[in-house]
Amino acid sequence: MQTVATNKKILSGNEAIAHGAYAGGVEVASAYPGTPSTEILENVSKFKDIYCEWAVNEKVGMEVVIGASFAGSRSLTAMKHVGLNVAMDPLMTFAYLGANGGMVVVTADDPGMHSSQNEQDNRNIAKFAKIPMLEPSDSQDCYDMVQAALDISEQFKTPILIRTTTRVSHSSGVVDLGSFERRGHGDLKYEKDISRTMPVPLYARRMRVALEEKLAKLADFSENSKLQKIERGDDKIGIITSGIGYLHAREAFADASILKLGMTFPIPKQLIRDFATSVEKLYIVEEGDPYLEEQILAMGIKIEQPKVSLRIGELNPDRLKALAAEAYGKQPIKPAEAIGDLPARPPVLCPGCSHRGVFYALHRLKALVTGDIGCYSLGAFAPLSAMDTTVCMGASVGNAHGLQKADQQGRTAAVLGDSTFFHSGITGLLNVVYNRGTSTVVVLDNRITAMTGHQDNPGTGRTLMGDETTEVSIEAVAKGVGVKRVRVVDPYDLEETYNVLKEELDADEPSVVICKRPCILGGKVKTVRQFDVDAQICKSCGACLKLGCPAIELADPESGESKRKARINPVLCVGCGLCAQVCKFEAIKEVTL
Repeated sequence: MQTVATNKKILSGNEAIAHGAYAGGVEVASAYPGTPSTEILENVSKFKDIYCEWAVNEKVGMEVVIGASFAGSRSLTAMKHVGLNVAMDPLMTFAYLGANGGMVVVTADDPGMHSSQNEQDNRNIAKFAKIPMLEPSDSQDCYDMVQAALDISEQFKTPILIRTTTRVSHSSGVVDLGSFERRGHGDLKYEKDISRTMPVPLYARRMRVALEEKLAKLADFSENSKLQKIERGDDKIGIITSGIGYLHAREAFADASILKLGMTFPIPKQLIRDFATSVEKLYIVEEGDPYLEEQILAMGIKIEQPKVSLRIGELNPDRLKALAAEAYGKQPIKPAEAIGDLPARPPVLCPGCSHRGVFYALHRLKALVTGDIGCYSLGAFAPLSAMDTTVCMGASVGNAHGLQKADQQGRTAAVLGDSTFFHSGITGLLNVVYNRGTSTVVVLDNRITAMTGHQDNPGTGRTLMGDETTEVSIEAVAKGVGVKRVRVVDPYDLEETYNVLKEELDADEPSVVICKRPCILGGKVKTVRQFDVDAQICKSCGACLKLGCPAIELADPESGESKRKARINPVLCVGCGLCAQVCKFEAIKEVTL
């Protein structure tokens, strides 16, 4: 045992999970970044006793920690809610095989879709995959439950799911770390036993029966677990809740009795029955789907069905206050009125973003663009208006191929980033080549995983632990899977970008165009030049505004002029020069710094 400190710290939920992983003796951690889970691995990597890596996607991350569990080591993987979809294949089977060393899967759900393409309540996946699940409500819970989860995983030989939501992941609170003693490596080790690790039908059928027996034991454990807590108030109103819902309910229903479920699969049925009979009215407060509600209703327990719905979006104090007002028969809470007349501020690509030139060219080429998950989804909005679809990580390539096979006419391009290409774009490209497709795949290679906060990926030449490693060449990968037409362009060169894209989009065979420029933020690119508008030459044509650059704005009209002319904000201009290239009057000129 190694003692690091005895103290309390203010930690976010994600930081607390990392601390819990350290104290719990996690030895291997692997994940793919995705908001709101990203900071978990970033903080785990600060503990040098834990081997930590960015996986190329969530499925690989899951497979890595499964391998560590086979070896008897404790392990953790983390991902956002949609990432768990990618990792479901190995997880579903590992539920049959069962953990050796404790194995924790953290899924960070995003109610309200702050940075996601859908709302998805992954409590349903725990039930679906038949693995236990814990739900922390705050940072202290995050720290404690990671350690509890590792113990449960080893006790019942099962992977275990911890579900957080955005507010739990990113909110901070005081965490009592206790002695913060790191658990040492236990006695578990790999022992060859194919009847337990090879789910061929002969063994898998037995595993299926054993899994149900395991769930029955977990249900008994859930009934008596200290993770389930009753806070007794008056008997008029009872609340059953979990996760962040507990904090909101505690604030809005100060006098109510509350059953806070820390373990929400399997649910403690007898505990719930006993609690339900102890109160006059029973409400369920949960963020996301009616996961608890449906199971409790199926038990034949009466639940109040309020007019105030909590189903869609993120919970917040106002929504719970409205529910409380209804429950106590008080006047409805009047929602705060929105402040009017504020200018709209649509999301835009950063000033100097290298993606801008590509989307500008694709718009001019009138291409149908199947997009992907990343900063570049902002290319869908005006004035660039150059992206048509977004489904999920890596889907851009398959979507473009499907359009082509469905005889969609006109130019079609699949656009994705470098990290996304490594995540799951490679297989789509391989499919295009193998199935005689003609799609053009445009890789916006800015040498970083930008949208989640500039994490390294196989293209950066650095690992999460800071070591130098092989810098994977997208050009070589594309040629390796059989693409003969592979082009590399500088997206700051508009003419070259336009001409190459036009040529490849019109080609009757698959092609890859790599638009290569470091992310203006992640690459810490220094501004070495800037541009300005010569108002005497500017014709107010608005061509530069079509780039959607935040640095370009409209000045107030001079006396006697009817039109507003463009000007460039020197605070934002980073000198990419795209504006000068689109100004046919040469009114935009480089200025000396």
